[in-house]
Amino acid sequence: MVRRFSFFLVLPLLLVSAFSQPQSPRSLNAAELKLAVKKLGVLGSVLYIAAHPDDDNTAFLGFMAKGRLMRAAYLSITRGEGGQNLIGSEQGDLLGVIRTQELLASRRVDGAEQYFTSAIDFGFSKSLDETMNIWGKEKILSDVVWLIRSYRPDIVVTRFTATQGGHGNHTASADLARQAYLAAGDPNRFPEQLKYAQPWKPKRLVWNVFRFQQSDRSAVPEGSVGVDLGTYSSVLGESFTEMAGRSRSMNKSQGTGGGQNRGEFVNYFQHVAGDSASRDLFDGVNTTWARVPGGAMVGSMLEDVYRTYDEENPGNSIAALLRAYSELGKLKDEPWISLKKRELLEVIRLCGGLWVDALASDNTASPGSELKVTVSAINRSLYPFRLERIAMPLMGGDSVLIAPLRYNQPVQAAFGLRIPQAFSYSQPYWLTEPADLGSYHVADLQSIGQAENVPPLSVKVRIASDDGTMDLEVPVRFRIVDPVEGELYRPFVVNPPVSVNLPEKVYVFPDGVSKRVVVNIRNEGGKISGAVALRAPQAWKVTPARVPFEFLQKNENQSLEFLVQPGTGSGSGTFQVEASVGERTVKEDMVTIRYPHIPPQTVFPKTEGRLLRLDLKTTAKRVGYIMGPGDEIPTALRQMGYQVTMLTDEDLKNGALNSYDLIIAGVRSYNMRPAVKANQRKLMEFVEKGGTYIVQYMTPRRVETENLGPYPFTVSGDRVSVEEAPVRFLAPDNPVLNAPNKITQEDFKGWIQERGLYFSDKWDPRYTPVLASNDPGEPSKDGGLLVAHYGKGYYVFTGYAFFRQLPAAVPGAYRLFAN
Repeated sequence: MVRRFSFFLVLPLLLVSAFSQPQSPRSLNAAELKLAVKKLGVLGSVLYIAAHPDDDNTAFLGFMAKGRLMRAAYLSITRGEGGQNLIGSEQGDLLGVIRTQELLASRRVDGAEQYFTSAIDFGFSKSLDETMNIWGKEKILSDVVWLIRSYRPDIVVTRFTATQGGHGNHTASADLARQAYLAAGDPNRFPEQLKYAQPWKPKRLVWNVFRFQQSDRSAVPEGSVGVDLGTYSSVLGESFTEMAGRSRSMNKSQGTGGGQNRGEFVNYFQHVAGDSASRDLFDGVNTTWARVPGGAMVGSMLEDVYRTYDEENPGNSIAALLRAYSELGKLKDEPWISLKKRELLEVIRLCGGLWVDALASDNTASPGSELKVTVSAINRSLYPFRLERIAMPLMGGDSVLIAPLRYNQPVQAAFGLRIPQAFSYSQPYWLTEPADLGSYHVADLQSIGQAENVPPLSVKVRIASDDGTMDLEVPVRFRIVDPVEGELYRPFVVNPPVSVNLPEKVYVFPDGVSKRVVVNIRNEGGKISGAVALRAPQAWKVTPARVPFEFLQKNENQSLEFLVQPGTGSGSGTFQVEASVGERTVKEDMVTIRYPHIPPQTVFPKTEGRLLRLDLKTTAKRVGYIMGPGDEIPTALRQMGYQVTMLTDEDLKNGALNSYDLIIAGVRSYNMRPAVKANQRKLMEFVEKGGTYIVQYMTPRRVETENLGPYPFTVSGDRVSVEEAPVRFLAPDNPVLNAPNKITQEDFKGWIQERGLYFSDKWDPRYTPVLASNDPGEPSKDGGLLVAHYGKGYYVFTGYAFFRQLPAAVPGAYRLFAN
């Protein structure tokens, strides 16, 4: 029988800060729970620092967190926004959100924690100095110092050195780690942080020496300590390299799935700064409760709990654990005390089989709307817990509820809430303010480093017994039962009353003819009405000025139309769309990112687009597009006036390809769709009979790159990462540079992030290299645009980054791509 209690509360405004996104409630098996009990007696910590989400050493993190039972964390300087997306079309900020969640998924496997700075991955860099200039060295150094002071690691480990890394971001991450290691203990450096954290000097800084091939039996690096990360854990039933394979395989957007390797895997850690270690990374570090003043008693109590712990009856340890928790409360508060209190509460909850959750009646709500929250508690042990209080944080008064938690008998309490009008949307905290090229603006110092937002709503639950009291903070979640996937938990989201979406974000105007701009508006709340306006740059004409809308229920959609016409003297510019709803103006879209390996993520980008006036001519009309994992080029092609058909695998195999003037292979389509390579002969026949086939970049990994065209060429890792790098015309008379648009140096202005990537480095002489470019101080890269005449048609390979430039409304990229 479920006992139920009901309350109605008006929720006050909560301060949203970064802490942790709600995940599915977790349980541990008997072996894992015993390790958690043992970990209570271990007080050592390590911080691993590198540049990107895929730079972590997952075997090391797992070995430290679940083998040595240390507190372990990975600090990724960036969120990986500048990389490529192997699973979808998200780029930039949205890709950063995906990779943030992928790292959190990795950490749920290996048991470590995850942190970030405010630096942005602006793309591939070959220079430490360039990286530091774009990031803003002092700003990001301050972030790393803050993380060291607040996390207080005993050991700091870098993935790279300031001279070895193969990427400017990599070497910069090591240089920042070294400088932060030295600065964190100096109270004169970044003194504004001392309000919240004290200076801290870790015991040592070491470099995780590269040893990618276990067959490399070179001499042990001088001044280093070896650690066998291939150690097998009989408690967990796997080695830490096996665990690492599962952890690393969470980085699906990067295609870095790893094998679950078995056997010895020795990593070496070379001394960089601080005290040297001779045999163990933690030489000279006291990792027991003796490091905490007055902590000996607590350490002894926890040691007794571990010694007497019964895997079949973990509830027998609850009374002793509660007494240890009470003893902790008598000690002077310091970081280890706060951390171990949280760990102890979780272990007590798990030993008691306590399940406490707070479920929202809907997965989203807008400010001013009402919501029902149901709090459930169940005790699945024989220990006599009782429920004493359920309350919302910062509430004027607590709702007192005294109810015994009898064995396996659920207790529920339902709350009616009204979200305050001033409540913030659930926007990732680092995206709330406009960013610079190299870093985000985060106003709250204490948010810096956190992987994600604190849940917007939470419930405080007090559970008591004769041996002590526990105060649990339970995030409000939404639960669904999917007929295929079963029970799924979703983050609860606070959103605008409506969302405003632009299906197309770039509109191309090669002449003075007006274009229809469609705006989709979706109701995210209840019954509501308002109007939408499109704000264009000066000299552009928009009709009508406002379009009204009305909704009766949540999730309704309407498509509204505006006619936009360039006026005399109008130039390219940005336009905004906004919806007026009562006193509120909504200028945001609501984008929910859904992939099976991460929780759904909601982002609220500004609803704005680009009006692009340019001299653009096109010839071919019918285009067949072979989509890879996802890009936005088909949308740009339609804006240019092409009729675009997305080609399926069946179309490639049995379709009439000769009905198209042009076929384009999307980025990484050869990597992702085996049917493309399988039908290569048919595609070459299309060219031979007079068609044009454009192949955009692919990675050389996991694809045969020698026979992608009518004649041999190979794809390499060559790239030009400086977006302003000069471009030279190797074949100035080639049609690609002359028809239908005359290409000049002006067409290479305003490019973003990079010129191109994965250029060819070797090609048959029957290909004509058309363009050349290179990063400063490097040899010329001539294989970024190859053209070959084959039969009656043309084959084109390009590594130039049109997939970035066209969505960014770069005029010259449109003109060149049309050619």
